[in-house]
Amino acid sequence: MTTPQRSDGVQPGRLEPSTLDQNFRDAYPPYDAHEAVVAADRCYFCHDAPCITACPTEIDIPLFIRQIATGTPDAAARTILDQNILGGMCARVCPTETLCEQACVREAAEGKPVEIGQLQRYATDTLMAKDIHPFKRAAPTGKTVAVVGAGPAGLACAHRLALHGHDVVIFEARAKGGGLNEFGIAAYKSTDDFAQRELNWLLQIGGIEIRYDQRLGQQTSLQALRDAYDAVFLGMGLTGVNALGLAGEETGHAEDAVDFIAELRQAQELGALPIGRRVVVIGGGMTAIDAGVQAKLLGAEEVSIVYRRGQDAMSASRHEQEHAQRKGVRLICNAAPVGIEGNGTLTGVTFAYTEMQGGKLVTTEDRFTLPADQVFKAIGQTLAGVPDGLALDGRKIAVSETGATSIKGVWAGGDCAAGGDDLTVTAVAEGRDAAEDMHRSLMG
Repeated sequence: MTTPQRSDGVQPGRLEPSTLDQNFRDAYPPYDAHEAVVAADRCYFCHDAPCITACPTEIDIPLFIRQIATGTPDAAARTILDQNILGGMCARVCPTETLCEQACVREAAEGKPVEIGQLQRYATDTLMAKDIHPFKRAAPTGKTVAVVGAGPAGLACAHRLALHGHDVVIFEARAKGGGLNEFGIAAYKSTDDFAQRELNWLLQIGGIEIRYDQRLGQQTSLQALRDAYDAVFLGMGLTGVNALGLAGEETGHAEDAVDFIAELRQAQELGALPIGRRVVVIGGGMTAIDAGVQAKLLGAEEVSIVYRRGQDAMSASRHEQEHAQRKGVRLICNAAPVGIEGNGTLTGVTFAYTEMQGGKLVTTEDRFTLPADQVFKAIGQTLAGVPDGLALDGRKIAVSETGATSIKGVWAGGDCAAGGDDLTVTAVAEGRDAAEDMHRSLMG
């Protein structure tokens, strides 16, 4: 029985199935061939292109756009995938508005950049639709490498190692691969099971085996992998979730946003997912935005994202913030949670306004309470279960410029390694670069 949208509590079925299908369709429909050529014609094909420098994977953007403009999208895809083997997903989720497109000279001159992300998606989707894998594996080297984690960093590392002829075994803690591409991206950004289709396409290179339900520290250990393989890459991401540290946090329906997003991504029937009438999301990053927007799309009547600093300090891009606001999500800034209300059942969250005093953020005595029957915490994740012997940089694994850790024969990259910015495209770059360094080391 459908529950009306205005019913209190956390309930499934707030919207009709047809409305849910509409809400969770592809948020940014792909270009057709004509649209791609028209968009490509706007590129100046800069010789010293700032967009290349702004791309963490350093794709030759002017070259692939010229290849689209000349009617050779397969060649454009090869140019992209040479540098970023997960170029299809990155085209969907990468914050191009703060990276390559922000650096575009058209953006500086006109306030409207070349739509690089959409062009990249057009090229990679065109190639994948033909079920073409443009790379051939080198002759086997006899070397074996263990990769921990089948997320963006691990997959990029494994593909580059396999390309060089090494045999790779990926140890993945979950029952499915893809990492955040599969479990941590808003459903309207990656539709039609794209993460798994891209994973299966990547594995066509050969020489890569994935073993699922293999968690480091439980089913295997770093020492066991070092004993059995010639090299090890750690790309397990961040598995711990920061807590608010407030009394009542264990109250029902005060949940981790990452778990909510993962559950939604794996749901077979969106209408079966329970959502509150009034939802509060605490945080200011992409996870907070994704959770807030999807709560609204599931039928929550009121959704508020509350961040402790000013809006300009939010790590979510302004583009994503505005997308959330267009969907009806309210952004409240300069407020920090100080209390979870409710006696066993969540009724609201109390916040204190914040101010900068003497260069430090402090909470004031000025407070307010937002009614809520569901709260999502999106205040960051932590690295849990770090193997003994690995040096840390802050709360992440310390690595060199090429991803080498403090333990000989062990590299790391992606969100678990220090120095990155927790973006899919950066994880791909780190996995790729670590693989190149591993290859040099393995071959002497």
